[in-house]
Amino acid sequence: MNNVALPIESFGVSHRGCVRELNEDNYLVEPQAGLWLVADGMGGHDAGEVASASIVNHLATIGIASSAPDLRARFEDRLSRANAEIRRISQSRGITIGSTFAALLAIDGRFACLWAGDSRVYLIREASISQISKDHTEVQELIDKGMLTEAEALTWPRRNVITQAVGVSDEIVIDFQQGEILPGDIFVLSTDGLTAHVTDAEIEAATVSATPQSACENLLETVLARGGTDNVTIVLVRVAGGYDGQSPRPALYKAQGRG
Repeated sequence: MNNVALPIESFGVSHRGCVRELNEDNYLVEPQAGLWLVADGMGGHDAGEVASASIVNHLATIGIASSAPDLRARFEDRLSRANAEIRRISQSRGITIGSTFAALLAIDGRFACLWAGDSRVYLIREASISQISKDHTEVQELIDKGMLTEAEALTWPRRNVITQAVGVSDEIVIDFQQGEILPGDIFVLSTDGLTAHVTDAEIEAATVSATPQSACENLLETVLARGGTDNVTIVLVRVAGGYDGQSPRPALYKAQGRG
């Protein structure tokens, strides 16, 4: 039994890549709790890993929620504790450390995706991929203002500068999207080490007909074959069943806001 109304299968992988000495990413797969998460630490040697690990360690205590509001409250409580711990570590070391994250919560046939930074959540529904999260980066802000095109953003010098993360300030700013879960839905959570080397279309192609484990392993193999310039972490969640072509289809997601 899990908190998702439909049976699910999930898997996660993480790798330091081909260039970095350390893996500052972490991830969490807790299907019984209805929680999946990736985190990408920042702050240099032996600091980013501490930040991402703090998020994962605190969220691992989330337990089994009784309702969607309870699950969201438990999530925000643990994330707040992680933020406070990272802040204490930053102050004790005299440096700024932090971590992006992207999370999927699922309970009672509904999902919520929450994130800070440039770790992403994708939804593949009826063999069509959509990016649910929206990067918290300088380059995304320039795109939103019409000052850069998507094509120009790919080579923008400051494209990796993030504007939100856990641990960098006393207040956490997160975004979320929520909606109904459909049979056959596939959620892909990843750090930017994946999307630096693999396109959305390639993510879709690798996941639609594969098990979560084989999809994660194949995507990781592709990243490494293309140079693996950053740590890479991928978590894939597949909901059982499939669209029958007859039933009304809920919207991809219904609400957005800041937490």
